[in-house]
Parts: sequence; C-alpha cells; structure tokens
Amino acid sequence: MLSRQIESVRSFNRFYTQRIGVLDEGMLDSPFSLTEVRVMYELAHHRGITATELIASLGLDKGYLSRILKRFRSKGWLARSSAGDDARRHLLTLTPAGRRAFAPLEARSRRQVRAMLAPLDESKRGRVLEAMQTVQSHLDAVGTSDAPIVLRAHRPGDIGWVIQRHGEIYAAEYDWNSDFEALVADIAAKFLRDFDPARERCWIAERDGIRLGCIFLVAHNKTTAKLRLLLVEPQARGLGLGQRLVDECLRFARNAGYRRVVLWTQSGLAAARHLYERAGFRKTGEEAHRSFGHDLVAETWALRL
Repeated sequence: MLSRQIESVRSFNRFYTQRIGVLDEGMLDSPFSLTEVRVMYELAHHRGITATELIASLGLDKGYLSRILKRFRSKGWLARSSAGDDARRHLLTLTPAGRRAFAPLEARSRRQVRAMLAPLDESKRGRVLEAMQTVQSHLDAVGTSDAPIVLRAHRPGDIGWVIQRHGEIYAAEYDWNSDFEALVADIAAKFLRDFDPARERCWIAERDGIRLGCIFLVAHNKTTAKLRLLLVEPQARGLGLGQRLVDECLRFARNAGYRRVVLWTQSGLAAARHLYERAGFRKTGEEAHRSFGHDLVAETWALRL
C-alpha cells in the first residue's frame, strides 16, 4: 500500500514540476534558477528579512544562500540595514533596481497560474485550491507541532501584520489588487482609533510565536456587531482554526450583549462561507460589483444571537 502511495506522489511531482516549468533551463523564461527566484520572492514580499529567516523559510544551506545574496549585491539588487531593536541583526530588502528585475518574474508567474486555472469553472477551481491547501496544511510542520495554538488580544505590530498578510494572501490566491489591501488598512486603522475593549476585540492566533490567523469583532450599533478580517494562514488550514476563531468571536459578542452579528464577504470565498454557514449565519443579500480588479458578487450574512 505505501509503495503505491509513494509512486502516486512521485507521479504527481513529475506532472506538476513539468506544468510549472521547474525543468526548464531558467525559471519563468529567465536566467535565474528556481532557488534564486524563491529568494527574490521572499525579499520582495517582506519589509525586511534576515538571512537566518531566509534559511529557515526556504530550507537553504547557509553557504548556498550567501552565494546567491553576493550575486544580488554585485548587481545592485540587495540593500542591507540594521534592525532598529538590534544592531547585530541585518534586514535584507530589494533595492528599486532589484524590484525592477523581479517584477517581470512576478508577472510571468501570475500569467502562468492564470493560464492553468482559467480553463476550469469556478467549482473545479475551488476544489483544486482546496486540495492544494489540504496538502500544505497536512505536510507543513505547523500541522504536526505539539505546541497549542493560542488566541490572544492584539499587541503593537499585529495590525500591520494583519494588513500585510491580507494583501499578500489575497493577491496570491485570488489575484486581488492593492485596492483590497487599502480596504483592510482602512478597517484596521479605524479599529485602532475607535477601539472599545468592552465591545470590540481582535484575536491573533499564534503557535510558537508564529502568527497563524486573526479575526475582528467591531461595533456597528448598540445591538449589532460586525465580524471582520477573518484570516487563516495557508499552513494552518485544515486544523479547525477558522471555526475556532469564528466561535470565539461569537462567544464574545453574546457576552458583550449584542443581539445580532453581520458580515460582508464574496461569493467566491468558499471556505469562509462554509464556516459562516456552519456557525449559523444566513445570507441576507448579494450584489454584483467591480472591486479589487475583478467582477465579484458581494454577500451580506447575519446571525441572530
């Protein structure tokens, strides 16, 4: 049985590496190797990252990474600065020239994935993405860690992470543009400015100091609260964390004296909609709109407590 399963995994690996061009001489029709493209991606999508964090994130040999970074520096693509809290830690970022070098690779990668997904209808596309998330959650180290996932209140720095990860994840998984990140930033800023701890809350899900998800409850009026900004990191999906975040949010809403909780979502966000339905929410309306670079269908959902 295990031998057949091993061959099935190897067969899928051969299929997928061919589809995404890993076997080509240069990744994404570029002069860069797959590893170099991955390093550039991490540098482009972090507002400063250390070499140690790159090694841990990508599983790279220290010497191999050092050679890649040396090449990037020689081309004027890499900037290094001291972290504000520790002069011994150096944060790495791409220079404007480095971002210009990376931009065509990012665009080609998006076109490649779009070409794979476009022939599929919405239902098949959703099943493919769900299968990918299942594989990642079950094989990732987060899914096998014995440490508990804790839900805690927000601290300084958390809200910036919420904005950043919403922007990155929705761009990667749904190709939404920066308008969505701007919307999240507006919601998060208002939460901080008007925060009422007796009636509002942000929960950060964390394991071993690594943020894995978040959810917000904010006041709409005296009797109605809004559930907002639910997010679960890809490596933490399949662990029941989304349901746990929603349940904790509703428990707080009841204790705070709200009579109703409402939310706004999109029809294509199948996993989130499933969580809301399981928690007892019911769809109360929908409206087609053009946002975040796409034609979408917005839905409002409500739950009477």
